[in-house]
Amino acid sequence: MKKILLLSTVTLLFLTSCLLFTRKTETTPEPIPPTASPVYEPSFENGLVPEYRDIVKELDDASLYSIEFIIADDLYHITGSEEVAYTNNENVNLDEIQLRLFPNILGGEMTVENVLVNGNTVNPKYKLNNSLLIIPLEKPLEPEQSLTLNMDFSITVPQNVELNYGVQAYFEDVLALAHAYPMIAVYDDEGWNSEIPPQSGDVTYADMSFFLVTVDAPKEVTLVVSGREVSRQDNGSRQKIKVEAGPVRDFYLAASPKYEVFTKEANGITLRFYTRKSLQKGAEYALDVAARSIQIFSERYAPYPYTELDFVSTPTYALGIEYPGMIAVTEWVIDPDNAYLEATVAHEVGHQWFYNLVGNDQLDEPWLDESLTQFITLQYYTDEYGQAGNEGFRADLEGRWSYINNDPIPVGLPVREYSDAEYSGIVYGRGALFFEALRKEMGEEAFDAFIKSYTIKNAWGIGTAEILRTEAEAGCKCDLSLLFEEWIYP
Repeated sequence: MKKILLLSTVTLLFLTSCLLFTRKTETTPEPIPPTASPVYEPSFENGLVPEYRDIVKELDDASLYSIEFIIADDLYHITGSEEVAYTNNENVNLDEIQLRLFPNILGGEMTVENVLVNGNTVNPKYKLNNSLLIIPLEKPLEPEQSLTLNMDFSITVPQNVELNYGVQAYFEDVLALAHAYPMIAVYDDEGWNSEIPPQSGDVTYADMSFFLVTVDAPKEVTLVVSGREVSRQDNGSRQKIKVEAGPVRDFYLAASPKYEVFTKEANGITLRFYTRKSLQKGAEYALDVAARSIQIFSERYAPYPYTELDFVSTPTYALGIEYPGMIAVTEWVIDPDNAYLEATVAHEVGHQWFYNLVGNDQLDEPWLDESLTQFITLQYYTDEYGQAGNEGFRADLEGRWSYINNDPIPVGLPVREYSDAEYSGIVYGRGALFFEALRKEMGEEAFDAFIKSYTIKNAWGIGTAEILRTEAEAGCKCDLSLLFEEWIYP
C-alpha cells in the first residue's frame, strides 16, 4: 500500500538552530556561525535480526511515515498529524495519490485537514464512503520521483466490536487501534487498489513501509505498539513515547490501564504478552508456543525478521489477528487448557512469514496468506507432536471443509465471492489441504525446497498466485496446471 522515499535522504525534524554572539571591545558584535542541532537519524536496523539489516538500504525507496498520535483521556478520541515521504516506484506517471481512511468503514470516524503536497495546499476528493482520500497532483509524478505529503487528522473510535472483528475499537478498557492513520494504497498492475473490504476478511493490502511514530497518551495506560520504543517522557499526567518500526506493512497500537506484561527471551528475540494479571499462566504458555513456532518456521522457511514479537489481549471477535511484529488475541482463549490457544498462537505467528514478510493482496488472493498459514500451522503440529499432531490439526482442516459438504469451490477467489461459511471452509480448510496435495504431487523434498525458496525470493515484496505456481513448477520441473485448475482457479 505504499512505495516511497530514499531513507538515505530522509532527514526528519530539524530543531531550531542557535545563534550565538560574541562581543569585541569597541567594535560591532560579530555573530558566530549558527550551529544546527543534530539531525535525528532513525536506526531501523536495530529492530531487525542481523540477517536482515541490509534490507533497510535496499528499501530506501519505501514510504516513510512520520506520525503523531495524541490520545485523549477518554481513550477513544484521537488527534494527530502525518508526514509521508513517497516515491513513485511504478513504471507510469501518477496523476494522483490515493490513501485509505479505514476508520470511516470500521464504525468510527476520521476527518482530514490541511492536506499539503510538497508544502502546497491541495483540495482532496473523497470516495468509498469517505474511506478513500484522493490527492490530485499539479504535475504528474514520474517514475523514481518523490514527494512529501502532510495532513492533520482526528479519529473517533467506535465503542463496540461489531465491525471487522473489532480491529479498531475502544471496549472494556482496551483501545485497539489498527489502520488508524491515512494509509497510502497499493499501486500495482490493476492501478490503485481501493475498495470497501468485506466483513469476513482482512481489510488491508500493503507494501512495506517505515514508521517514525510519537504517541502522547494518559500516563496510567500501558501502550503496546508495532516496532521498537526508542524514547519515553513522563509529562505529569501524560506520557510520550517515540517508536521506530520498519520495514513493516502496517502500524498497530493498543492501550489499556489493565495490562501487565510477561516476557520471554528465545533465540535472541524478545517475546512479550500484554494482558491482565489473572491471565498470566495462559500468557506464559502462549509465549512458549510462540518460541517453538518461531524456531520451526525460521528453520523451514526463513529467519524471523525482528528482534521483538509482542502479543496483546483485546476484545476482538476473532481468535487472533496478525500485525507486523504484533499479534492481538481475544481474552477468552488465554488459558493453557484451552485448545484454541496453541493453534491461534502458531497460526498468527505463521502470518509473520505469510502476510508480512511475504505480502499478498489479502482481499483478492486471501489464500496466499490464510491457506498457506493454515498449512504451516499443520507443519508446526507435525514437527511438534509427530503423526498424532498432524492428524489432530488435519481433522480441524477437514472439518471446516466438511461443514460446507466438501463443496469443491475454488480456493483462489476474492474474499467478496465467499459467504462467511465458505470463506472458513475453503480458505481456512480446503486451501490448506491444497498444499498437502501440492507436496504429494511435487515430492516432499522438492516441495520443502520450493516453499523455502518462495519465502526467501519474495521476502519484503508481494507474492501472487502466478509467482507461487511458477516457482513450484520450477522446483519440481513439472507441469502443475491440472492441480491448480482442480483446486485454485475458478
